Amino acid sequence: MATAASSSASQGTIELKPSYTLPLALAIAAIPLLLVQPWLSFAIGAFGLFLLFQAATIRLQFTETALDIYRSQSLIRRFPYQEWQNWRIFWPVVPILFYFKEINSIHFLPILFDPKTLQTCLEQRCPKI
Repeated sequence: MATAASSSASQGTIELKPSYTLPLALAIAAIPLLLVQPWLSFAIGAFGLFLLFQAATIRLQFTETALDIYRSQSLIRRFPYQEWQNWRIFWPVVPILFYFKEINSIHFLPILFDPKTLQTCLEQRCPKI
């Protein structure tokens, strides 16, 4: 695994492309629900639109030392790899949720970015022990 870590260090910063699959799936799923459960349809549709906005504005960047989260051009959070204890992508066939645990906190992020690049970057920069 040392080769994966050393090759990732030479790669520099990788920014994940947005993926609109999850937000659009939720928004589309809300349409038929409108006939059966209007309030549930509204809640799911609104959540889908919220995630669509997040996918359009939030960017994840894997640097040599940390996962950086940007909103537009502003850095809003940095997660140094040295503090990571574990990570997992839930439902790899249809990825919907990314989990990672740091020393002092746990984070869950919806998959609003390219899941294949996410998986590759995680395996290279923060390999599971």
